[in-house]
Amino acid sequence: MARHAVTLVPGDGVGPEICEAAVRVLEATGVQFDWDVHQAGVAAIKEFGTPLPEPLLASIRKNKVALKGPITTPVGSGFRSVNVALRQELDLYALVRPVKAYKGARNLRDDLDFVIVRENTEDIYAGIEFEQGSADAKHLIDEISTLAKKKIRPDSGLSIKPVSISGSERIVEFAFDYARKNKRRKVTAVHKANIMKHTDGLFLAVARKVAERNPDIEFEDRIVDNMCMQLVLRPSEYDILCCLNLYGDIISDLGAGMIGGLGLAPGANIGTNGAVFEATHGSAPKYAGLNKVNPMAVMLSGVLMLRHLGEIAAADALEGAIASVIAVGKSVTYDLKEKRDDPTSVGTSQVADAVVAQLKAGA
Repeated sequence: MARHAVTLVPGDGVGPEICEAAVRVLEATGVQFDWDVHQAGVAAIKEFGTPLPEPLLASIRKNKVALKGPITTPVGSGFRSVNVALRQELDLYALVRPVKAYKGARNLRDDLDFVIVRENTEDIYAGIEFEQGSADAKHLIDEISTLAKKKIRPDSGLSIKPVSISGSERIVEFAFDYARKNKRRKVTAVHKANIMKHTDGLFLAVARKVAERNPDIEFEDRIVDNMCMQLVLRPSEYDILCCLNLYGDIISDLGAGMIGGLGLAPGANIGTNGAVFEATHGSAPKYAGLNKVNPMAVMLSGVLMLRHLGEIAAADALEGAIASVIAVGKSVTYDLKEKRDDPTSVGTSQVADAVVAQLKAGA
């Protein structure tokens, strides 16, 4: 059996606890890993003076795969977000967030099974901003007012929204490839092209061209506000949602709320030269060390990682074990109980115990 070298980034807050739980269940599948452990965020600043040290980036570039816990962006670190900086540094342009209703979870409905594919590098999240009152903002306001012949209030802050042909093409191609590899039937491009004709309109035009090259997968598009309504009313009609950065971020949290919260929301950041798998929730520092937080989001991110590594049987077994623990409802954390103060809820490590037991029972 092949061994897999994987960079492990425990993160901070509850990160080390939930990553330890995820490592245990991943190893219980029988797949063999060589973990290369690196710190990021607050823990890295003490040693390296930066929340995103070069040895960490070098490890991910070498191993091509990382499992990552949540990371707090330290105040005054020079980073708006360590997570965003990591994606940009490694050009992890595609963020994959499955939304799936597991029996026994606090789902809004039972027919939820769609995947959000979010562009990670462009759009309003590109970080091109000009502070209100700065000389650069004033200069840009004057230039835009002249070029566009539209008046911008002089006391405005500005954000620039770049959307490129190349960036749009690779994310839509990724969505079609992901659909094909995972036996999905349809890609829906999500946009606001009716208003933003030269950015979202460009994305939609590129998506339509890419769809012509992929006739084996169904294609359609939806305006983002309508998409949100459709997901509440008729989610089973949708499969892969290919979104620009901001819309993908918002719809991801909508989806997480529909399946019972961020505790069941996995994520994968994938680029040409690497992939980072992570829970989508934050570091929750107030719960650090309390053995309280649900580790299933990072465990399910491990399922995505196993599939990425080609360990399909192990991925199916681990997802099945997690689903069984949720369905039984006994060994789950407080967020999966009907009442959050339920005294029968268990801790982070006990969830891992239960998943490992299910894996052994099914072996």
